Amino acid sequence: CINKLQLVENAAARVLARARKYDHINPVLIKITSLHWLPVKFRIDYKLLLLTYKAPNGLAPMHLSSLLTSYNPPRSLRSQNSGLLVVPRIAKSTKGSRAFSHLAPKLWNSLPDSVRGSDTLSQFKCRLKTYIFSKAYT
Repeated sequence: CINKLQLVENAAARVLARARKYDHINPVLIKITSLHWLPVKFRIDYKLLLLTYKAPNGLAPMHLSSLLTSYNPPRSLRSQNSGLLVVPRIAKSTKGSRAFSHLAPKLWNSLPDSVRGSDTLSQFKCRLKTYIFSKAYT
């Protein structure tokens, strides 16, 4: 399903760049980087991380907030105040690894401290976009 969405985005990029249907997409994407389009997979990650930021701050629906648990180590560690989330164990199935309760903490914990520790939603969005763009286009 994500691949089909990516094909649609690539087709739109070709139209905007006035490229032919069978031209390779990389030169087309270079031409339209000024549009600040993210590949579909990274766009999904952005939205998921945005919900993850909102959940403990009371800005997301309660049913999503209840799926996230802050990491509290049993003894005093440096990581106790780093804003990490518990990644629940799942059975070895592909569907479980895509669940919000598993994927959101996994992505959240992979963020740099500077992004995770943002004080406001607008600051978080700005830092997250910068981080994801650098990850998507390098």
